[in-house]
This record gives sequence, C-alpha cells and structure tokens, in this order.
Amino acid sequence: MTTIAMRTLHTRWRDYLELTKPRVVALITFTALVGMLLATPGMAPWPILLFGALGIALMASSAAAINHLVDRRVDALMVRTCRRPLPSGHLEAWEVLGFALVIGALGFVLLLAFANLLTAVLTFVALIGYAVIYTLFLKRATPQNIVIGGAAGAAPPLLGWTAVTGQVDPGALLLFLIIYVWTPPHFWALAIHRRHDYASADLPMLPVTHGVAFTRLHILLYAILLFLIALLPFLTGMSGWIYLIGAVGLGLRFLSYTVQLYATGDDRLAMPTFGFSIIYLFGVFAALLLDHYAAPLLG
Repeated sequence: MTTIAMRTLHTRWRDYLELTKPRVVALITFTALVGMLLATPGMAPWPILLFGALGIALMASSAAAINHLVDRRVDALMVRTCRRPLPSGHLEAWEVLGFALVIGALGFVLLLAFANLLTAVLTFVALIGYAVIYTLFLKRATPQNIVIGGAAGAAPPLLGWTAVTGQVDPGALLLFLIIYVWTPPHFWALAIHRRHDYASADLPMLPVTHGVAFTRLHILLYAILLFLIALLPFLTGMSGWIYLIGAVGLGLRFLSYTVQLYATGDDRLAMPTFGFSIIYLFGVFAALLLDHYAAPLLG
C-alpha cells in the first residue's frame, strides 16, 4: 500500500470515528456499565458486560452519526462544527447514512443476542429520541429542547440495568434521573460560550432566545436541583457513605462553578463550568460503583 493510500485510509477512518462523537460515547458507555454493575449484588455476567456495553455503544454511535447527517447544513454555519466530515466534504451523506445503519443494526443484534428484547427496544427508542425527535424537531422548535430531549441522553445507565435484570427497577430510574437533571446545566454552559454560533444558525437555544443572564440563573437552579437529586441514592438505601461523601464533594464543587458563573456574570466561566460538569458526572457514577463494591468489604 502506497503512502498516499495509507494517508487516505487514515483520514477516512478518522472521519468515520469523528461521526461517532467518541468522547460522548465513552461517557455513555461508562454510565451504562455502571448501570449493569449496580443492577446485581455481585458481578454482572461477562457476556452482558462486554457485548451489552458494545451494543449500547454502537447504537449511541449510530445516533451520533445520524445527528451529523441531519445537522450537516446547520453545522456548516457554525465555527465549532464547520470542519466536521459532512460540511467539510470529507464524507458524503450516503456514506454517513450507510455507516449509521450498519453499526446501529449491529448494536441492536448484539443486545438481542446477549442482553434481552427490552434493552434492545429501549436503546432503539433512545436512538430515535436523540437522532430524530431531538435533532430534527426539538432542537429547532423550542429553547427547552435539551430539557425535553434530555431523556434520550439520560437512558444509558437504565439500559445497562435492564440488560442485566430484564426489567426497569426504581434504581435504574434514579440513575436516569441524575443524568436527566444534569443535562441542562451541562449543555447550557456550552450554549453560553457558543451562543453566537447558535444565533447564526438560527437555533433557538436558551441564551439566544432568553439571554445569557436568564440562562445563568437556570444553570444555577438546575445545579441546586441536581445536588439534591444526587443525594437520593443514599437516602433510599441504594448506596452508602462512600457514595454520599463523593456526591456531596462533587456537588458542592459543581455548585461553586455555577454560583460564580451566575454571581460574576463572567461568560469566560462558562467553559470551565461545562468542563467540570463532565468530571462531575463521571465522578458521581464512579462513586456509585466504588460504594457498591467497597461498602460490603468495609462492613
């Protein structure tokens, strides 16, 4: 294979990888794995852990690729997204659609084979919720798009749970609720930073339609609600003191970011708030997992 051919192959592989939004899918897969492990007192069966997580990751990647396809004209208008594979011309629409269909179908088959029908169907519903209902309709229709559409993004730990148990339990719904409440302050912090992009693309994001001050207030209010919701695993007996310490520490730190963003009115704090929100979610789910396995050993 010639050097030029190898460079072309590498570039196309990189473009297809970018379609999947790998950082987002990595966080999705991690929360799904936590859901699997919390669903049972011991260790979840390894075929479900491996192939169930892979199935969820593939269907999440399919949803991300469809998002690229649907948003290709909007992406071309925004500085943040204009270099994506479709608006840059690196990939054609039919290539992206074919890629999304193949990996989505493979993920669905893996969930049917190694998990159960309920998980496969719920994952497909989440895919449609994000890639079609949110991206195609809600994103363009209302500044509350991320609040309504956030249900699709909050599904992974619930999907992981049902992959092991075959049913939707209160614990799974609680994990879902944490991510659902986390999503608006996480996204709106980014939206403040990129509000001019959204305005140029004529997308009704909250900072564009209601102003930055209004958005900062709602980020703070949702962060307070998130702090309280994140206490529920301890208060309901789902988790113990190890989790509580982690959730309170992370929650207070996230609150400090949102309070500073609101009180100072300094929009430069929006991206640090966005960045820490990712650390917060990872940390809370890591604390759930640590508590699940360490607490019994500590008596």
